[in-house]
Amino acid sequence: MSLDTLGVRPESQEREQAEVGPPPWPFGVPRDLSTGDLLRWLYAGRLTLVACVLGGALWLWRDLHPGDTFFATLIFLLAALATAGSYWWTHLARRPVTPSFSYGQAALDAAIVTGVVHLTGSVESPLTPLYILVIASGSLILPLSGGVLIGGLTSALFVAEAVFFNHGGIPGTVALQVALFGTVAVTVGLVADRLRKGGSQLGALESELRQLRLDTGDILNNIRSGILTVDEQGRLIYINPMGLSMLGRDLDAFRGRPVLERLDRLAPGLGEMIGRSIRDRTPVARFRTATLDPSPLTLGVSTTVLERESPGPNPVTAIFQDITDVERLEESNRRNERLGAVAALSASLAHEIKNPLASIQSAVEQLASGRVAAGDERVLRNLIVGQSQRLSRLLSEFIDFSGLEMGPRSDFDVGPLVDEALGLVRQHPEVQEVKYRVHRQGAAPVWGDRDLLHRALFNLLLNAGQFAGDGGTVLVEVSVLNHDGIDLSGEGGYAVRVSIEDDGPGIDANDLGRIFDPFYTKRKGGSGLGLAVVHRTVEAHDGSVYVEPVADGGARFVLLLPGRRQTS
Repeated sequence: MSLDTLGVRPESQEREQAEVGPPPWPFGVPRDLSTGDLLRWLYAGRLTLVACVLGGALWLWRDLHPGDTFFATLIFLLAALATAGSYWWTHLARRPVTPSFSYGQAALDAAIVTGVVHLTGSVESPLTPLYILVIASGSLILPLSGGVLIGGLTSALFVAEAVFFNHGGIPGTVALQVALFGTVAVTVGLVADRLRKGGSQLGALESELRQLRLDTGDILNNIRSGILTVDEQGRLIYINPMGLSMLGRDLDAFRGRPVLERLDRLAPGLGEMIGRSIRDRTPVARFRTATLDPSPLTLGVSTTVLERESPGPNPVTAIFQDITDVERLEESNRRNERLGAVAALSASLAHEIKNPLASIQSAVEQLASGRVAAGDERVLRNLIVGQSQRLSRLLSEFIDFSGLEMGPRSDFDVGPLVDEALGLVRQHPEVQEVKYRVHRQGAAPVWGDRDLLHRALFNLLLNAGQFAGDGGTVLVEVSVLNHDGIDLSGEGGYAVRVSIEDDGPGIDANDLGRIFDPFYTKRKGGSGLGLAVVHRTVEAHDGSVYVEPVADGGARFVLLLPGRRQTS
């Protein structure tokens, strides 16, 4: 199947079509009537008429005057010679059809019909209506004024025949016939002129469409993306050369045949995805697959549904690109990012360990020197124990952070989990004077790892209390959001929101972007891993966590978790 299926034809085919047939009429011809067709009809009609007249004359030659037979023969010979010359000029020599040639053809036909009318009874001839055919043909090949002129010429010839050769006088019907000739000339001329103008406009549109087809064919043949079109029955309509290069040249044999199963074998899932677009009449914005033959390629595919007025399935066009190199580059970037993150994390961890170790080393060296007073020795020993505990706590938190994994999932309500975490936080010595207020709006069930979320909530609640300080207040709100704009939606179609707000000093705007980075902290004695653990925990639950400043001071941490309705 060629590009004609999609309305795209090769340029050579367009040129060949343009070179067929004689040159066009100088005044244009009506749409759907080519110059060659019109000329052939004129030539054939003329020869048929004179041949019939000559045949009739020969059939009745015994009863006719010798002069009439001679005149009929002369008309035939002149018409034959003129038609043969015209045919050679337009079809064989392909000479231009000038205005003089067009007027000459119409005048010749008018003269021949006048001669035929003269032979068959003058103004009483039953062949007088042939003048109408001459006027009609003249209106087709001449402009409106030319058609009217030919109407006047035929009327003049008919009147001359009545005046000079009709021995019975001029009948009263001559005036009526002349009026009819004029009416036909004007009417047919107007119709032909309207058709000619419409044909010119359509011709211009056809020329633009032909150029568009040529341009589209060049684009489809040279584009670096593969393009294939499948009809509503799953048959391959079109595939461009790049598509054949990606999926295999043997796919060209499936033009006009069902191709979806073959596509699935060449690139798993491709045929199924196109079939789904056909059935559902829905385009696919992004689909990834990989070819198995002739060479492994990763393809990014999108589909477009070609809309039709019919209610049934529509044809689908699939556009696919080779994204193998892009994915390799992205994987390389991700690997570099992971290595960079590991390097930064290692540097941060080394920095956090270096300070306690330096303190411990200094204390040990002073104790080993033996020149330390008893009071100072006790201070140094306490320093060693304190820094060792700090190291132990730091390493424990780092192990929790780096080894964080989802455990068994279950359905549970976040509200009671907040109460449990808050009960432990209230036992911490640093938040004894902090007021915690909790607002819950009904059940808020989620699906996840209860222990991980418990640890994350504990970290956030303790962090808020530490920044609020003695006499401060921490407000905790648990609610369920039902909103179409939320991108966090579990099987329940809602999101659980946990907000923890303190009235402490707040967070500097420059620190908001780094607040969840490992080892980044502004609190004295903090490890900088608590909020990092919170961030990883929420991400493991396909949720989101963010922080925002509060107008009157303080900070608000918000957790959004995909909700899930509990089943009985």
